[in-house]
Amino acid sequence: MKRWLLLALLAWIAASGCSGTRYPQESDRPFAVKDLAKSDLDVIAEGSYRELMAGLRTLMVKLYRRNPSAWRDSGKPDMHYSVERVFRARRVPDFVELGGRRGSAAVRLAFDQRYRGDRVLAFVAGLTAMAQRAYGERSEFFIFDQIDPQKLYNSARNIEIAAWLLATKHTARGQPMLLADSRPGEPRNLSFERLFGKLIATQDLLAKIVANRTNRTIRHVLQRVGGALFLPI
Repeated sequence: MKRWLLLALLAWIAASGCSGTRYPQESDRPFAVKDLAKSDLDVIAEGSYRELMAGLRTLMVKLYRRNPSAWRDSGKPDMHYSVERVFRARRVPDFVELGGRRGSAAVRLAFDQRYRGDRVLAFVAGLTAMAQRAYGERSEFFIFDQIDPQKLYNSARNIEIAAWLLATKHTARGQPMLLADSRPGEPRNLSFERLFGKLIATQDLLAKIVANRTNRTIRHVLQRVGGALFLPI
């Protein structure tokens, strides 16, 4: 593995902890015997996964705060209960209110004009499910586990598509389906843009590290973000 890639990722994770967006961090756990079966790449992948999940959790909280009717109209007791439904398990569950839709199908449902459910849940649960698939739906890695850099790369592109949908999709009355910017008269809100940038960069950097370590080539896809075509994972 090229040393600069490893140092770059470690610096990125450290910088994220000092940035304006504070991700919830897991406390350092004590050494376990199973750690002997982990390579340095496994440790890096686990750190990237935790960073990504923490960022997606932050995204969901921010969207609920900007769109409080999403969880209130769903009949859930509070915003945090709705967030925990997505992140309390290692795999995003199949939600009845999403009709069993997962991944890109759930994200698209969030911007369906006919949908009257919790759009924040559909958007973040779909995005999180896609991200988890990029890691093989594992949060812990060992020496013989395979990580596909192409899936990580595709995941980064899908986050770009999701961010574009969030910024551009409006109701028939011209209102954002999910508010993620400033309201009229407010200063420009760039926090969502910065958060999406960190999520994308985390996936892209890990994809490069894995590809370099495993001598695999990432097939770069030229696509128009406006086409909103999610890549397979």
